Amino acid sequence: QVQLVESGGGLVQAGGSLRLSCAASGSAFSINAMGWFRQAPGKQRELVASITSGGSTNYADSVKGRFTISRDNAKNTVYLQLNSLKPEDTAVYYCHAGIVMAVAPGTLLYEYDYWGQGTQVTVSS
Repeated sequence: QVQLVESGGGLVQAGGSLRLSCAASGSAFSINAMGWFRQAPGKQRELVASITSGGSTNYADSVKGRFTISRDNAKNTVYLQLNSLKPEDTAVYYCHAGIVMAVAPGTLLYEYDYWGQGTQVTVSS
């Protein structure tokens, strides 16, 4: 069974920084794209940033120039550096990974969606 475990959220003042981490654990899998989503109260979950297995990145316009996504493939970990934080960045942040695996011996490889448990980021004004 694969798990994604997040860490690094917290309370920070506007203009401050945080670094989120998300590590995948388990056995016999590989990871395609990884990403960070966020969901603020009363709003839909939105994609913040994504990174392919080769390192290509994409960002939501609202975070370009302030957030940086990176990954360590050897550690099966994705990071999100959040700089110049604004109160509107307040949300629960979720990591996502496309996990490629066979669910049982002899079955086909397939990509499954996995999510972290979410970590709260609160930015005070």
